[in-house]
Amino acid sequence: MKTIAFALSILLSASLSTAQTSTGGKVPEVLNFTMKGLTGQPVSLSKYQGRVVLIVNTASECGFTYQYEGLQALHKKYAAQGLSILGFPSNDFGAQEPGSDAEIQQFCKSNYGVQFDMFSKVKVLGRDKVPLFQHLTSSATNPKFPGEIDWNFEKFLIGRDGQILGRFKSPIEPQSRELTAAIEAAIAKR
Repeated sequence: MKTIAFALSILLSASLSTAQTSTGGKVPEVLNFTMKGLTGQPVSLSKYQGRVVLIVNTASECGFTYQYEGLQALHKKYAAQGLSILGFPSNDFGAQEPGSDAEIQQFCKSNYGVQFDMFSKVKVLGRDKVPLFQHLTSSATNPKFPGEIDWNFEKFLIGRDGQILGRFKSPIEPQSRELTAAIEAAIAKR
């Protein structure tokens, strides 16, 4: 059953990859998903096409939760240059994101002043993993950086062309030289 569900999700992702933008350009596969924002509204990730995107699975009660501060600093420094940070809360690791979407939004705003885009809580592991994270972790769609997510605050860097450029494990700080160098190189590519 798991194999059938996985195969169907891959087929769905592949069929979605033929979508067009309003200007007629093809939407990169990794941005061809619609996710629910923290306010409950559907958000087409195609709106980030042409931008550098950092996708992060987050949690409010994790030892890495302080990384919200670094992510917000990256947003403040690079958003005008073309970086979009997308936070996806998940309760998959140690039940460290137990709150509702409203509670998560309040927590992020009041404790870290988060202004980057946050989405509704999702599953990033197992058979209920959402298609976006299936895409990000599958060797079929991400042959350079495949494999299950190890913990909260794992980061995927997507180039302006929709290519997955890097994957940064939880201990890699948002403002580390390793991650900022990769972001700056991606922003520089036009």
